[in-house]
Amino acid sequence: MKCIIVDDEPIAREGIRLLVDEIPQLELLKSFNNAESAAEFIKDITVDLIFLDINMPGINGIEFAHSIPKHTLIIFTTAYSQYALDSYEVDAIDYLVKPIDSIKFRKAVNKAIVYHSLLINEEKKRVDSIEDEYIFVKSDRKYFKVNLDDILFIEGLKDYVIIQMNNQRIITRMSLKAINELLPTSIFFRINKSYIVNKNHIESFDNNDVFIKNYEIAIGYTFREDFFKDFTNNKSL
Repeated sequence: MKCIIVDDEPIAREGIRLLVDEIPQLELLKSFNNAESAAEFIKDITVDLIFLDINMPGINGIEFAHSIPKHTLIIFTTAYSQYALDSYEVDAIDYLVKPIDSIKFRKAVNKAIVYHSLLINEEKKRVDSIEDEYIFVKSDRKYFKVNLDDILFIEGLKDYVIIQMNNQRIITRMSLKAINELLPTSIFFRINKSYIVNKNHIESFDNNDVFIKNYEIAIGYTFREDFFKDFTNNKSL
């Protein structure tokens, strides 16, 4: 699971980092000393779990938790036990009071791992099968056969994805991350936090956007380097 730490205290961040390093299922992407910076980060990067302090300058942890994607899980880490009831409003996985006990920390992470696995499995069921040339996608209580070559791009909208083709669009309830994990990387590329594009349908691009038919799709800052490496490798003159 990809995780971040958000805490305004350097000692607290380091303590949580050491606990995270002991759990092989966790990959720490970055640590932040404020919610504003963390909010900018998760706009472009998928984060599965946030270790989140509550009492911070600026936007506090509870306020920030209300704005994060639904499938990003939260474990609150705070010195104040009186916020425990507030944590239930945002469906936090657990609430750990500092100083954090390593056993309680591992138990909280194990709960997050189990719940995350359930979420991913539930979403993957909506794509019934995937072959080299097509997928079956559930929408409106039916399964639609979608040829991979026909997909122009896929757009994520909260808990749904829109599969855009030339003359048809299919909407299904799942996350962009889940369908991205199923699609072949030889054909599809996640170009920003909200879009996956079919590389075979890209007609042109510049430093900021790709152009597919009449659609203009922005290249996300954190995806830009990989895009140019992937798309121009041995294909540019």
